[in-house]
Amino acid sequence: MSAVTFDTLKFVEKLEASGVSHAQAKATAEAFAEATAQQLATKSDLDNLELRLDAKLAELKTDLIKWIIGLLFAQTALLSGLKLLGH
Repeated sequence: MSAVTFDTLKFVEKLEASGVSHAQAKATAEAFAEATAQQLATKSDLDNLELRLDAKLAELKTDLIKWIIGLLFAQTALLSGLKLLGH
């Protein structure tokens, strides 16, 4: 993922220029920097995630179909066996 850079000094200077005290501007900049320090997902990251999820879902669908077919054969065999026992 891509890191987002944040210029705290420039942020403080802009806040001060708009009339915010230095202490408030500094505290706001630090809080904002901390809140945005986490890495953010890019569109490319989300696209890659979507591709991986699609592949996993396709794999799960294939596994589910295999299980259903296997259970269908087992049920058919069981019912055939029970029918033979009944006659």
